Amino acid sequence: MRHQIFLFACTVARLASSSLGSAEVAEHSFHVPNSARKMLACLIERFVADNDTESITQPEITDDGVLKDLDIEGSVDYGTNATVLAAKDFGGMYAVKPLAVIRPAGADDVARVIRQALHSPTLTVAARGNGHSINGQAMAHNGLVIDMKSMGDNNRIDVNVTSMYADVGGGALWADVLKRCVLGYGLAPKSWTDYLDLTVGGTLSNAGVSGQAFRYGPQTSTVTELEVVTGNGERTVCSNSQNSELFFSVLGGLGQFGIITRARVLLQPAPDMVRWIRVVYSEFDEFTRDAELLIMSQESFNYVEGFVLANSDDPVNGWPSVPLDSNQTFDPTQLPKHTGPVLYCLEVALHYSNHDDPSTVNKMVEKLLGRLRYIEHLRFEIDLSYMNFLLRVKHVEQAARASGIWDTPHPWLNMFVSKRDIAAFNRIMFQKILKNGVNGPMLTYPLLRSKWDNRSSVALPQGEIFYLVALLRFSHSHPKESEIKQMVAQNQEVLQTCINNGFDFKLYLPHYESTVEWKKHFGDQWGRFVERKSQFDPKAVLAPGQKIFTRNHKL
Repeated sequence: MRHQIFLFACTVARLASSSLGSAEVAEHSFHVPNSARKMLACLIERFVADNDTESITQPEITDDGVLKDLDIEGSVDYGTNATVLAAKDFGGMYAVKPLAVIRPAGADDVARVIRQALHSPTLTVAARGNGHSINGQAMAHNGLVIDMKSMGDNNRIDVNVTSMYADVGGGALWADVLKRCVLGYGLAPKSWTDYLDLTVGGTLSNAGVSGQAFRYGPQTSTVTELEVVTGNGERTVCSNSQNSELFFSVLGGLGQFGIITRARVLLQPAPDMVRWIRVVYSEFDEFTRDAELLIMSQESFNYVEGFVLANSDDPVNGWPSVPLDSNQTFDPTQLPKHTGPVLYCLEVALHYSNHDDPSTVNKMVEKLLGRLRYIEHLRFEIDLSYMNFLLRVKHVEQAARASGIWDTPHPWLNMFVSKRDIAAFNRIMFQKILKNGVNGPMLTYPLLRSKWDNRSSVALPQGEIFYLVALLRFSHSHPKESEIKQMVAQNQEVLQTCINNGFDFKLYLPHYESTVEWKKHFGDQWGRFVERKSQFDPKAVLAPGQKIFTRNHKL
């Protein structure tokens, strides 16, 4: 029966395509525009009524009925191609197929979709940006996935030069914001992520962290206004002074309270050039001392990050990963004789203008580096444009796509570890469990809690200084299932070891399977989180892939 309905639907879609010229029919995947969709729904309903000789479960009838009445300016895609794409993410470890994919024309469409979903007892809605989540957070099993990247409002990046901000669509990529602001106005947002092909709404729903966060805070600290569609289907403008509870709920709220459809992002004058520098350490305490010195100083670099590498010639995990240019080489004979199994690299950058005298730039670099205790002859630096520096990971992506490893599973682990425990974390994790590397970057660098607004929904460790630890694993182009399972198992070993040792840590981009684990993650913020959920999404329609609440769960 269902197969007959499907074939019948395809036939109707083809008829709609030939008569209206706007429906895309490809194999078993078809896109139905709004005008044709109503005709299709009515015909399917009549076909089912006339031919229903099999029982169909109530949720299917209910959800189809809800979708039948959905009236939006954008489009609804029930086709295989769209739903299969929405069932995947960058992590590559989960596949959860939705009922349909929504491509909204704007925020009003997002609101209509949510309000319509509220008529069903089971239907859920997930906002999907560029699909860069790791553990299925942007998926919705038999629900509706809103493709935010296709939203019609995304092409609008309105820059206000006088007030130094940009109004940006929630589905716009940060890379497009960068190009529009820098090339068009010589301005740039204050805080970034390392990889910029992420949507504005997606990173603001988590935090958005990179090497500028020590100075300006995460991206959530650099927006002054949001337009949000809540789980009640209400389109609301919010800020620090207007609907502030919603504003701070949504920032770092993992999509649980609303879908960000517009953000007002603070701007500043963009530099022309960047001096990009890496220096190497053999001792962790010297590495952390220098990193903390830089983030606490009034006079410092504009960007501070760091990473851990294996003390070996491994091309991915070892020495060859440090040089910034193909003309540079890493000389291991410069290492102290009793260097351990891993090394530490501090990565910094200084902004400057084309009008600055080169000697002035050099003097500032030497002044800032002169306070540090890195290994003297293991220093690497290059000059490049500000745009190329911020798009540096794009070049890595292009190489990874060419080799086939970009589309393989990525069991990444991101966490915040308190300064109190970072030395012990190094001894147990970096120097033992992870000493051979993770076939990708092992980032670690300090952040300042005072740069984060504690009214947002992000959970952080205690103390003013805490460290980002990111294990950004890659596999080869055709990994075996056992190899991926081994990576996941090592991540679990890291987490369990942290728990066993009583480390103060929080997962960044968190993923848990039970309410007990989520309560522990949020700690004393859990009550506030639940209260916000009951206010802005009481039926738990939004972000089911996070697995924090279930639909119609009593809060």
